[in-house]
Amino acid sequence: MNCASQFRWTSSARTDAGRVREINEDACLDQSGLGRWAVADGMGGHAVGDLASRLVIEELGRLAPPASMKAFIADAHARLQSANRQLRNEAARRQVQRIGSTVVVLLACDRFCGYVWAGDSRLYLLREGRLRQLTRDHSQVEALKSLGVLTEEEARHHPAQHMITRAVGATDVLELDDDAIEVADGDIFLLCSDGLSNEVSEAEMLTVLTQAARENASEELVELALTHGGRDNITAVVVRAEDPYASDKTLLNPAP
Repeated sequence: MNCASQFRWTSSARTDAGRVREINEDACLDQSGLGRWAVADGMGGHAVGDLASRLVIEELGRLAPPASMKAFIADAHARLQSANRQLRNEAARRQVQRIGSTVVVLLACDRFCGYVWAGDSRLYLLREGRLRQLTRDHSQVEALKSLGVLTEEEARHHPAQHMITRAVGATDVLELDDDAIEVADGDIFLLCSDGLSNEVSEAEMLTVLTQAARENASEELVELALTHGGRDNITAVVVRAEDPYASDKTLLNPAP
């Protein structure tokens, strides 16, 4: 038994090295047919970040068909813990302090989506014209915002903007956050690395997600980040939910 999603899912993904960095340390997973998507961002300035993000995505690509949302999230936790152990071992073998990656994962099951994350790669939801961030960054700046020390605008330009407090591979004990949400017809999810969220405002994200053609949204978001400077690797995965049985759908049932 598995918990097949009741929604029809479509998605698009793009990742780009950006205009400054030579190597793309981002990686992503885009598997609409299996109801799973992810973005991983290799830790900038650390050894072989591209290896870290790729390993994280490869582990998530091995997720088993779930029996329930709880099982799906638990399996994602287990895969990320496995990635954490592998990255800690690889760092020890190479005699470097750490090889790490942020991660954000979206999982579809029945009428729900679950999500798991560590670091500052984000998940947004666009519903009924309103965009909101579902994840909360594991970063020094986010901690200062929660204490009321920084405003949203001050946080965007703070010198500690890139200082994250959690990542896969960063420490022997990996802490992950997770949550779940009931999906509505027409929901649009955006998973992205900080190379997008640091360059593109939420107002601009909203405009693109609202106006772009279904298959072009991730492409347009990355192009916008490049236009704004592209100072980091950039990744966007855009996921759309359609309920074929929603009350406002017109169903065709030809007469025999």
